[in-house]
Amino acid sequence: LPASRKIFVPGELHPDIRVPMRQISLHPTSGEPPVTVYDSSGPYTIEGADIRIEQGLAALRRDWVLARGDVEPYEGRRVRPEDNGFASGDRLTPEFPTKRQPLRAKDGKAVTQLAYA
Repeated sequence: LPASRKIFVPGELHPDIRVPMRQISLHPTSGEPPVTVYDSSGPYTIEGADIRIEQGLAALRRDWVLARGDVEPYEGRRVRPEDNGFASGDRLTPEFPTKRQPLRAKDGKAVTQLAYA
């Protein structure tokens, strides 16, 4: 992304959580400082990132989510034929090779953006 660089800003409530931002340089004649915007591009724009699709994204927030105490791991379920549109043979999409144990809300807890807002 020309004339910009990715930076990470520590959170105010949780300084260990770094928020990705992009500093966009303006033309030197503007006399203005860079504009900083939220960067949702993920690890793919981090210089020198070691991207391995088969490993999935790093679970950067998992410890923080577990520390809130309102979720619990559970067994999940196996992929079923309907998950693949009942495809078979060479049209079948294989399961992702890296499996993580899913989390769900504990009884009586609301784990949604609205609840946290």
